[in-house]
Order: sequence, then C-alpha cells, then structure tokens
Amino acid sequence: MENTKKIPLKIITVTAVFTAMNVIMSSFSLPVPGGHLYLNDVVIVIAGLLLGPLPAFVVGGVGAFLGDLFFYPTPMFVSLVTHGLQAVVISLISHKIQGKNIIMGNNDEPIFWRSVVAVLLGALIMITGYTLGRAYIYGTPEAALLKLPYQILQAFVGAFVGMILVFVVDLKDVYKKILRL
Repeated sequence: MENTKKIPLKIITVTAVFTAMNVIMSSFSLPVPGGHLYLNDVVIVIAGLLLGPLPAFVVGGVGAFLGDLFFYPTPMFVSLVTHGLQAVVISLISHKIQGKNIIMGNNDEPIFWRSVVAVLLGALIMITGYTLGRAYIYGTPEAALLKLPYQILQAFVGAFVGMILVFVVDLKDVYKKILRL
C-alpha cells in the first residue's frame, strides 16, 4: 500500500517548482514587432493539464502575481485572477471529473481532446481577462486593444507549446512517475 503522506508533499514540491518557473518565465520576454511575448503561459498550461485545480491556481495565479510584483507590478492583480482562473478551468475540464477528488492533483491523466477544449477555453479566458484588465488599469479601451494581438499570440503560443510538451514530449508520463516515487 502506498504511503498517502508522500503524495501531498510531492504535489507541493511540483507546485513550487512550476510556480518558480512561472515567475522566471514572466520575468523576461521575447521581442516581437511592436511588443513583447511572454512565455509563462506555457508553464500555466502544463500546470493546468497535470495538476488539480488548487495547485494549478497557485502556479497560474500566484506565480504570475509574483512575477508581476517583482518586475512590473501594475497588472499583478489582473494576473492573479486571470491566470489563476485560466489554470483552474484547464485543470477542471481536462481531467475526468466523475465524483473523484482531484483538488490536490492525484487524478486521472488528462484526455487529449478534452484538454484541447480546456486549453482553448483557458486561452480565451486569458485574452479576455487581460483585455478587460488593461482597459480598467489604463482607463481606456484603446490601450487594451493595442495589446490585444500580443495577448492572442501569447495565449496561443502558450497553448500550443504546452500541449506539445504534455502530449508529444510526454510530460504527463514523467509527472505520473514522479507521483509514484
């Protein structure tokens, strides 16, 4: 019989590593014509696909919040809510939820097509959340619309790369092995 006290510690550790990765990935950007592309959405998508909703929220919301707090604090609360909700929705939709407790992430592996829908919905949440957040923070919808193409690019790059890493590179198998150690 597996020692159940080991699983929460492993999940806390994986959550901490992903949260740190999110902070790091939100601290630098790739320059694109007219703006910047941040790659922390890749980490958020991976966390949403692998972890339960609570650790996914910590990785997505708290990780993005801390990244903004350290490097560009103006949108930190927008990041907390938007990326947190993005990660939770991806987690809830991508896993089988048939009366099982998936809060801590010890759950069935994500199903590919359900995960595609979850990640696309997560991208839509991210785009909408940041557009509305920027309109509020900067006081004008025009400022938000100027950044909309970059938000769309960031959301879909994160969705695509995250899905590739989980399903093609098989990070889901690595994650399952870590939980069994």
